Amino acid sequence: MAIAPKTAAPPPGLTTTKAPFIEEARSHGDIYIHQPYELYSADNQATWGALLGRMQDRWRRYANERFLEGLDKLRLSPARIPRLEEINQFMQPLTGFRARAVSGYVPSYVFFDCLRRREFPTTITIRDGHSLEYLPEPDIFHDVGGHVPMHTDPAFAQALVRFGDCAAAAARRASAIADEHEKLRMLTSNIRAMSRFFWFSVEFGLMRSTRSAPPNGSLKVYGSGLLSSFGEIAHAIDSPAVQRFPFQIEWVVNQAFEIDHYQPLLYIVDSFDHLFALVTELEQWMVAGKLDNVAPGEPEVSETDLASFLHGDKAPPPVTQP
Repeated sequence: MAIAPKTAAPPPGLTTTKAPFIEEARSHGDIYIHQPYELYSADNQATWGALLGRMQDRWRRYANERFLEGLDKLRLSPARIPRLEEINQFMQPLTGFRARAVSGYVPSYVFFDCLRRREFPTTITIRDGHSLEYLPEPDIFHDVGGHVPMHTDPAFAQALVRFGDCAAAAARRASAIADEHEKLRMLTSNIRAMSRFFWFSVEFGLMRSTRSAPPNGSLKVYGSGLLSSFGEIAHAIDSPAVQRFPFQIEWVVNQAFEIDHYQPLLYIVDSFDHLFALVTELEQWMVAGKLDNVAPGEPEVSETDLASFLHGDKAPPPVTQP
């Protein structure tokens, strides 16, 4: 009787929360990793295609023009998950930014310091294809489909670098405080303020558009949390349940947020130059002590995030891989 030849086992996949490769990297404490492209399963590739395909009409209707220009430059294909080295070949000549693969959560100071060095920590796993809208944590579609097209724009890229400068200022201020309790209290407030600012701008920001007619057509999405969500990108612009206000630092840094539902409150900037000016002002507020007592509430600041700021300004930067 002939014995059937053994067939190669399919790759285990890089599905979010179910990837052995990621679990092993985390068990070793590895933040920076490579993108093991051969591990993407057929289901992973199909999920990417479904996510990218269904967003095209939404992006053309709701996304800001700079995002659409970046999307055209990157030429993402629904046929396959992008390789980060290919993304970087397009992106680096435009703004100096590059996507850098990470195993998951990046401590706050490390994340902001990556931005200062024009590196964007990029998740390589992809969500389960059976739950396209549900996202327990960032995935490659959120990071590459939502964030990366914005990184091709010089003005937006420079605003991200300023976030890194702001984090460095917070770390320097903390290192100069002798009283340990006061240092942790002040730093917790500063980190919370920065996190809220980043959330309501880079993740969930709206921008005025000079190319569309009012009323709602005058607003476009630039926040990546909205740009990567099929349902919320339309809700952010069209829903009467959403409150939309001009971006004011004193409001934003004191505004708590929850991550498990559509955002009921969003803020509007005029342009990326306006965003850069706001981040610069945020740093000035921090240095002046105006962020030392922001309102309590979400997000909670973890011990890991505090430690990253307490030691981040003293540690050498991670080695950049070619």
